[in-house]
Amino acid sequence: MTLSDAARLKLLEPPVGKVRVVLDTDTYNEIDDQFALVQMLLSKDRFDVEAIYAAPFFNTRADNPGHGMELSYQEILRLLERLDVAPDGLVHRGVTDYVGPGKTAQAAPAVNDLVARARAGSPDNPLYIIAIGAISNIASALLKAPDIIDRVVVVWLGGHALEWPHTIEFNLKQDVGGAQVLFDSGVPLVLVPCKGVTSHLHSTVPEIERYIEPHGSIGAFLAMRFKDYSSDHLGWAKEIWDMAPVGWLLNPDWAPSVIIPAPVLTDQITWSVDRRRHPIRYVTYVDRNPILKDFFLKLKAFAGSRS
Repeated sequence: MTLSDAARLKLLEPPVGKVRVVLDTDTYNEIDDQFALVQMLLSKDRFDVEAIYAAPFFNTRADNPGHGMELSYQEILRLLERLDVAPDGLVHRGVTDYVGPGKTAQAAPAVNDLVARARAGSPDNPLYIIAIGAISNIASALLKAPDIIDRVVVVWLGGHALEWPHTIEFNLKQDVGGAQVLFDSGVPLVLVPCKGVTSHLHSTVPEIERYIEPHGSIGAFLAMRFKDYSSDHLGWAKEIWDMAPVGWLLNPDWAPSVIIPAPVLTDQITWSVDRRRHPIRYVTYVDRNPILKDFFLKLKAFAGSRS
């Protein structure tokens, strides 16, 4: 399916009012997905959360991509339990392997659910896909059902800033073929880069202990994950990367952006430029202060409502 630039640009306008969202997350890979998931679920005035998908990942914390997906699925359940949110019908397992250089759609409950929810929408009521892991679930859905590109907007944390010497970033390098599918599909895309942009979004142990840890079992859990990430907290700050896409959807002023031609992702994992390409929205800066303030206030209010 082809989408006109005018239709794509309309979908790329920052949304007004309440929006339909799904979250695609490699939750157990690091500590930032947990913060993003909680902020999303606590933003009920802005988000109608329809589904959460476990994404694959593979590093020292997992035996293979499928194991990473299952670990993420279980971490999602741990978070929902502390938020008193029932997982039934909400959480779906994702693919167990990457789309890869063969650009082969992988099968999973998450892929089927995503396609169904996208098709249930319209260009006037699109589904926003907040993607904060390897893009394999979404790329599989785009390969399986290219007709959905006029009724979804993908907001992906992936790659580094376009001026970075390379784009060998964890989410992107996991599934380069899947990322190439995303950039070449023409789907409306809001790209949130990591180094050079979202690297501004960090916190410290003293800040977490003051504004997160005291607030219920979910606050204690998030603080534990944050502090356990490093054994040396002296002069240490940690990026909470995955809060940035949620932040852009909550308030686009918190993550200013511009319209640019879709970059070309090379097999060497670098950015290339072809100015004839379809437009995407590209986040140029992330303001950590309002994003974290919003989260701290919502977490405190949530914990207060439970006491």
